[in-house]
Amino acid sequence: MKFIRNALVGTTALCAATAVSAADLEVTHWWTSGGEAAAVAEFAAALEGNTDHKWVDGAIAGSGGTARPIIISRIIGGDPMHATQLNHGRQAEELIEAGLMLDLSDVAAAEGWADIVNPTSLLDSCTVDGKIFCAPVNIHSWQWIWLSHKAFADAGTDVPSNWDEFVAAAPALEAAGKIPLAMGQQAWQSNGAFGVMAIAIAGLDAWSQVTIEKNAETAAGPEYAKVFEAAANARAFAANSNVQDWNQATNLVITGQAGAQIMGDWAQGEFQVANQVAGEDYTCLPGLGVNEIISTGGDAFYFPKQDDPEIEAAQKELAALLLSPEVQVNFNLKKGSLPVRGDVNLEAANDCMQKGLEILATGAILPDGNQTLSPDTQGQIEDLMVEFWNDPSYSAADAQERYAAIIAEAD
Repeated sequence: MKFIRNALVGTTALCAATAVSAADLEVTHWWTSGGEAAAVAEFAAALEGNTDHKWVDGAIAGSGGTARPIIISRIIGGDPMHATQLNHGRQAEELIEAGLMLDLSDVAAAEGWADIVNPTSLLDSCTVDGKIFCAPVNIHSWQWIWLSHKAFADAGTDVPSNWDEFVAAAPALEAAGKIPLAMGQQAWQSNGAFGVMAIAIAGLDAWSQVTIEKNAETAAGPEYAKVFEAAANARAFAANSNVQDWNQATNLVITGQAGAQIMGDWAQGEFQVANQVAGEDYTCLPGLGVNEIISTGGDAFYFPKQDDPEIEAAQKELAALLLSPEVQVNFNLKKGSLPVRGDVNLEAANDCMQKGLEILATGAILPDGNQTLSPDTQGQIEDLMVEFWNDPSYSAADAQERYAAIIAEAD
């Protein structure tokens, strides 16, 4: 992404008009699964129901890893969309440095975002040099394992309450013809699962030393040796999980073909679309049942600069709408994520969402890797995970050695 700094940047006049003309706003995102599509439809309905603007959906099939290069290429190539999903954190920092993103500081001030966004780290991740460049819309945590009641019942064993119990139950699942662990064949999925295991097994202190402080000694040490050994076990459990996309892996759990999946709380949307009930059809364990903690990553919308004051005014209207109380509730109930507002009513939240809200209320939170590691470092780790998860002969010790070398050079 270093070439972004060489992009030619134009300037956009600030809109001072009080009346906003109707505009067609193209919005790009990678929300294409059933649960995600239901959630993003809430944003579109809110825009078109509360303004004269039209939501032009720019869904990009695939994961964020597929979509982000397309999004970035369009922005630096002079064909920017009007709004785009990215993960709040460091993914857009070079676009911001190049002057390609709209400053939303006036919207944030008018709407009181500093007082309502919880935790404050979400807004901090949108802030560069004191200016706010994105609207955070949800809190997504990777720290979950999802367990199929049907799969464990068919295997004649109790639903596990933690990772060790799951490991112990894996042979019974295999004997019953089940896939112990569902895992899609994409780098971000295996990397995310590794991160969840790192926090649960190495512990928060070791994880913080590695991911926040970039301590290569800890990455090469005994705490992370246990993580890589656990990942090697998980690799064996997922050997027959021959699906590509994360939601296909979730469907294996929903249908009882697989016992479990390590996946972020966006998986809730798929269970809801399938009319499954938390606590009855499936169980969700934060922190693999080892430690009740959640990461506070998630999604935000950035607004590439346009050479049209009326479009800019419409962009700012959309930014404000995304954090309005009703929209926050409607979107996040469908998405399975937690709202960024700490002042909305979520009585309708299911059992898993309530667990997340309770953990958030206790302050047992940590930053997401997108907030602490650069895209370049994330990419190197994902490349390692692709090789490790796809090659049973790649030893845990060798993978750990390479991982520690990446952390030593992390920026």
